[in-house]
Amino acid sequence: MTESPMLEMKGITKRFPGVLALDSVDFSVAQGEIHALVGENGAGKSTLMKILGGAYQADEGEILLQGESIKIQNPSDGIKAGINVVYQELVLAPHLSVAENIMMGQQPRKRKLSIDWNQTYSRAQDVLDRIGIELDVRKTVKNLSVVQQQIVEIARALQRQSRILILDEPSAVLGKHDIELLYNVIRRLKARGISVIYISHRLEEIFLISDRVTVLKDGRAVGTKLTANLNEDLLVQMMIGHELKNIFQRKSRELGAESIRVDNLSLQGKFEGINLSVHEGEILGIAGLVGSGRTDIARVIAGVEKPTSGTISIYGKRVDLKSPSEALGYGIGLLPEDRNAQGLFLNRPIFENVTISSLFQYVRLGVLNLTQESKQVQALADEIGIRSTGIKQSAKNLSGGNRQKVVLARWLGAQSKLLIFDEPTRGVDVGAKVEIYRLMNALADEGVAIIMISSEMQEILGMSDKIIVLWRGTIAARYTREEATREKLLQAALIGAKNNGK
Repeated sequence: MTESPMLEMKGITKRFPGVLALDSVDFSVAQGEIHALVGENGAGKSTLMKILGGAYQADEGEILLQGESIKIQNPSDGIKAGINVVYQELVLAPHLSVAENIMMGQQPRKRKLSIDWNQTYSRAQDVLDRIGIELDVRKTVKNLSVVQQQIVEIARALQRQSRILILDEPSAVLGKHDIELLYNVIRRLKARGISVIYISHRLEEIFLISDRVTVLKDGRAVGTKLTANLNEDLLVQMMIGHELKNIFQRKSRELGAESIRVDNLSLQGKFEGINLSVHEGEILGIAGLVGSGRTDIARVIAGVEKPTSGTISIYGKRVDLKSPSEALGYGIGLLPEDRNAQGLFLNRPIFENVTISSLFQYVRLGVLNLTQESKQVQALADEIGIRSTGIKQSAKNLSGGNRQKVVLARWLGAQSKLLIFDEPTRGVDVGAKVEIYRLMNALADEGVAIIMISSEMQEILGMSDKIIVLWRGTIAARYTREEATREKLLQAALIGAKNNGK
C-alpha cells in the first residue's frame, strides 16, 4: 500500500426528503488495498458507494483521486476515472458471449466498420489470463455459474482500466468453493495494484479478505481500523453501538408432539432416502453444501415439488402434498432462500404480501373486510418489528431483514405450525440477524416446529436442537446440539461421514 491514498472521500453528506443518509463521512482507500465497508442495513454503505460510482451526487463533500479533486456526476464519469461497481444484482447481457460482455462498447473494429471478432476474443482472453481464470470466451453468459458471471463483470472492469473496484455483497449467493475462487481473483487484483472496496454482511469473510475495515452507522463513519487489530465482537460492537451478548439467545425447552415425520423420502436426481422428524418447539438444523439437496427437501415438504418416493406424515397422519396451498392447509409455511423472487411480490405493499395466503379470514359474504385486514397486518407488523413507513409501503423499499419479516408475518397470519426457514439471515445485517433469531426462538417457545437450512455453521450450531448434514443428496451425519462441532459439520458436508447418517 502507498503512503498517500489512491482515493479520498471527505465530508460526504447526502440528504433525501426527510432523511440524512450520510453525515460528513470520510473514507479513503490505498492503492492495492482491500478495504471492507460494513454496517447494518440503512447505515449508508450503498449510498456512499453510489456517490462514488456516480449514481448519486453528494450534497456536500469532495472526492479526490490520487490527490486531485474530481467530479463524478454520472456512472460514465466514474468509469472514466477508473471506478467500477459490481452490484449484487449483476448487470450482464445474458444472451451474449463472455467476450462480448467483457468488451462491451469497446469491441475492436475492422476499418471502423464491422467488429473484429478475432481481436475481441483475444483481448477478452487476455483480461481473463491476467486474473488467472480459465473460461471459454465464446460461451454464452446465461450458461455460466453465478461466480463465473461475477468474474465476467470484474474482467469488464479491468478492460475499462479500473483502478478502484467496488464489490457489493459478492459472496451472498455463493457456495464455499465459489467463494474461494472469488477470493483468489480479488487477491490477484490486489497484487496488480487495484484497490478493492468490499461490502459484505458476512463478518467472517471480512477477516479473511480485507486489510482495513470502515464501519458506518446511521449515516456516520464510526471508525476505520486495521483488520488485524479487530475481532468479531469488537466489530459487531462498532456496528450496533453496544456490546452484543448471546447472539442466538438459545435455551432448552420442553418438546411437544411430533409435528412432521419424513420416511425414505426421495426426489430423483436431487436427494434420496431422507428420514427426519421434528417436534413442536424443536429446531432442526439442516447443513450441507449448496447443491447437496437441502433446498429441494424444503420444497418437497412445502408442496412445491412432488417426491419420487417416500412418505410425509403430519401429526401421525400420512399426507400427499400436491401444492403449496395443500401444505398450507396442514400448517406448513416456507420462507424461501430467494425471498425476493420466490417469497415476495416486491411491487405490492406490505399488507398484501402478508395476507395473500390468508385472505379467506377477512372475507364475509364475498366481501373483503379491509379494516379487519389492515388491523391484523398492523398487529403482526408491531409484534415482529417490521420497520417501515407503514403497511402500505412497497416491499421493494424494505431492507433485507424487514423483507424476511414480511414473509414470516404471512405465515404467522396463516397460523402455520411448521415453518421452514431456508437461509433465514442471508443478506441481512447483524442487528436484523439477532431479531430473526429472537423471533425463531419465540416461535419455538410457543410450540411451532422449525426446520432451518443454513450455510452458516455458527448459525446451525447456535440455533439447532438437532442437526442433520447432507452430502450429495443423502444424510451423511446426525448430531445432537451437544455433539455437534464446526469440524464435524464441515467434514460431513465436504466428504460425507462414516457414522450414523441414515
